[in-house]
Amino acid sequence: MLIRTMKKVTKILGTAGIKLRDRTRSVKLRLLEISRTARAKGPLNHEKLKQGYRRLLNSTSRVVGQAKRFSQEIAAGVKRVRGILKRQALQGLRQELETMIPLVRQVMRQTRERIFRGNTRAEDKLFSVLEPSTEIIRKGKAGKPNEFGKMVKLQEAENQIMIDYEVYDRRPSDSDLLVPAIEIHRAKLGRTPHLVAADAGFYSARNEAAAKASGVKRVCIPNRSTKSVARKREQKKRWFRNGQKWRTGCEGRISVAKRRHGLDRCRYKGCTGMKRWVGLGVVADNLISIGRVLEERSLKT
Repeated sequence: MLIRTMKKVTKILGTAGIKLRDRTRSVKLRLLEISRTARAKGPLNHEKLKQGYRRLLNSTSRVVGQAKRFSQEIAAGVKRVRGILKRQALQGLRQELETMIPLVRQVMRQTRERIFRGNTRAEDKLFSVLEPSTEIIRKGKAGKPNEFGKMVKLQEAENQIMIDYEVYDRRPSDSDLLVPAIEIHRAKLGRTPHLVAADAGFYSARNEAAAKASGVKRVCIPNRSTKSVARKREQKKRWFRNGQKWRTGCEGRISVAKRRHGLDRCRYKGCTGMKRWVGLGVVADNLISIGRVLEERSLKT
């Protein structure tokens, strides 16, 4: 990406200032070498893998240094052009370089930690240079043990209408979301919900007590690790099972929102773009749900 941006600068400026050296081919050869070595096993191949990464990091470091010099020459006026449009384009390319250089350096630091020091838990780990805010989400599913993106909360009320959503900057604990969700429901609809249903991740004795204290009559959240006979008996009651069936239906509607409104993949860039994308998907889904409810009511009358 740095080389591609510098090529755009060179296309606008010509040969002014430092000359671009294209290391794309060298980097691709290093990647092929690493890929072939990684397929084999044994201590000898592990050393070869380290050597391949050293050469790759060396090439990347040279590219980063060249990109930094390009940016400095644009700022100092060594690389300059005539015309407002070209100057604006040049400054935009410089901004791209200044944004990408620290991200590439962070990836280089992570690579050194992982390959040469065996540290796979580097602080503020970067998973995507295009979307630096991307997080790794471990759900424990057999098909997808790890997913990459952002955690989204969708809060649903009667008639499958979503009354709140949120895209979290940092993935929170599920148990921290229950009481705020009840407060949001009361603030937006003017009353406390009669029943609250969620999966086992939202359960805690404190959450259950707080929900009942706020006016919720039935808290339908299973406690998987309970040894209480009374608790197990309560979780087998019809109202509890019906509440869990409703929650299971919410999972299906989330899947529909992903397929029908594109919530499985964000097409906008950045955190702001993701929040906008999710919000548009929620609005679209609510329009369909509200339309269906109004149609059913009109047929009854």
